[in-house]
Amino acid sequence: MNETIARYKNGIQTYWTEREPGQKRWLIIGFILIVFMIVALTYFSTRQTYVPLYSQLSLQETGQIKETLDSKGISSRVSKDGMTIEVPESQVDSLKVELAAEGIPQSGSIDYTVFSDSSGFGMTDNEFSVMERAAMQTEISNLIKNIEGVQNANVIITLPEESVWLNSSQESATAAVVLDLKLGTQLDPDRVKGLYHLISKSVPNLPIENIVISDQNFNNYTYESNSYGDSTLAAFEQQRGIQREIEQDMTRNLQQMLGTMIGPDKVLISVTTDIDFTQENRTEQLVEPVDEENMEGIAVSVERIAEAYTGEGTVPEGGTAGTGEGIPNYVEGEGNENSEWERTEDRINNEVNRINREITESPYQIRNVGLQVMLEPPEGMDTIPAQQIADIQQILGTIVRTTLPEVNGEQLTQDEVNSKIVVTSHQFAGKTVQADTEIGQAIPTWLYALAGVLLLVVIVLVIILARSKKQVELEETVEELEIDSEVASKPEIPDLPSEGSGPAHEKRKQLESMAKERPEEFSKLLRSWLAED
Repeated sequence: MNETIARYKNGIQTYWTEREPGQKRWLIIGFILIVFMIVALTYFSTRQTYVPLYSQLSLQETGQIKETLDSKGISSRVSKDGMTIEVPESQVDSLKVELAAEGIPQSGSIDYTVFSDSSGFGMTDNEFSVMERAAMQTEISNLIKNIEGVQNANVIITLPEESVWLNSSQESATAAVVLDLKLGTQLDPDRVKGLYHLISKSVPNLPIENIVISDQNFNNYTYESNSYGDSTLAAFEQQRGIQREIEQDMTRNLQQMLGTMIGPDKVLISVTTDIDFTQENRTEQLVEPVDEENMEGIAVSVERIAEAYTGEGTVPEGGTAGTGEGIPNYVEGEGNENSEWERTEDRINNEVNRINREITESPYQIRNVGLQVMLEPPEGMDTIPAQQIADIQQILGTIVRTTLPEVNGEQLTQDEVNSKIVVTSHQFAGKTVQADTEIGQAIPTWLYALAGVLLLVVIVLVIILARSKKQVELEETVEELEIDSEVASKPEIPDLPSEGSGPAHEKRKQLESMAKERPEEFSKLLRSWLAED
């Protein structure tokens, strides 16, 4: 083993001594780079990434969680402000479940769970009232914390005491809220209004005027109703959102249908609509006959009157003898002769349909629609066949007819439908490409780049060493040829005596032992002798 180590050591020393200064410098630089790359790869591949386990904690909660993690042997870090605690990324999910099962973190506030925990113990009315108010304050504070920009919220609620007198007026509750806002956060009027409504609806008998909201800098936030301009802008945004949603639904349906026919990447659709947001409320009081054909109603009551007369007299004025005009069934008579007449009258009360309608029109109605469709022909064709375009226009025409209302009870003509549809066919100059969501890898991308650089450095060093080795071999070959030529040109030197004694014999033995034990030094000695000769 020692001989093997010594042989490799001698080989490395010989290789290093035979190198030129430039080659030695490159070897040192390459060795340093390789060591640096290995250290960097080891560090970045083994180091742990810390992510927040809990944020916005109190100092008490942070200390409690830190103590629990230390007892479990889990490394953790606490932020400078003491409100955030971080753990290794690989353990964050499991730790949340474990700590939640243990009821950690335990805050000093009281929530509604205290009632279920202490339901088996008796408590006085005063204790119950105090705990109820504290739980209400905690729940409202937690709700306010969910609003963006709010770090913490302190809520104080004052509930009125119940009076024992029935005729006493009921007092209202009051609430004071102090918000801890993030740096640079400004609450807009809509958010402030939402806070007031949230607090007012969470506490019984708490009007908005009894609520005071301020931040940590003592800036008061008052409740302001929307002005006319704000309401108009909100109505515009709502109408614009309805129009955009209708257009997107129609575009999505057409894209799915035509994409199935031609190809999803060969169809572009644009839908424009004109929507009437006029809302009408009206009351109609209509009277209609029951029998619309004869324009008659239902006979509710019928009264028939019949009159008859017998005696002497003349024909009444206005009547014509023998015709019955003026007096029905008049019997003609002359002079003072006996005469007879009778009259019959029917009085019928008809009832009609009386309709009272309170009509509220739809909040919006599509008055016009425009469909623009661009199609890309298949490969090898300049345009899509006319029959296929005609089929698509017919499909779009059906959609237009069912979307738009009838005008005066009449449907749209074919020319009116065609004017709302445009179908073109040509090659697309460019296509939108949806980027696939890349899944995060365990090893960062820059680590692969670093490994590539390291591989490139190793390749360069191997090439340099190979070239230097070839150069050394070439130099050794040239030197051997030179030595052979010098030996051939010089007179032969007698060999050392193989036997006998004396200085020559001792010198031969020393050279033989040197050649066996240290061949490199022996070769150098021979070269120096040849150079001196």
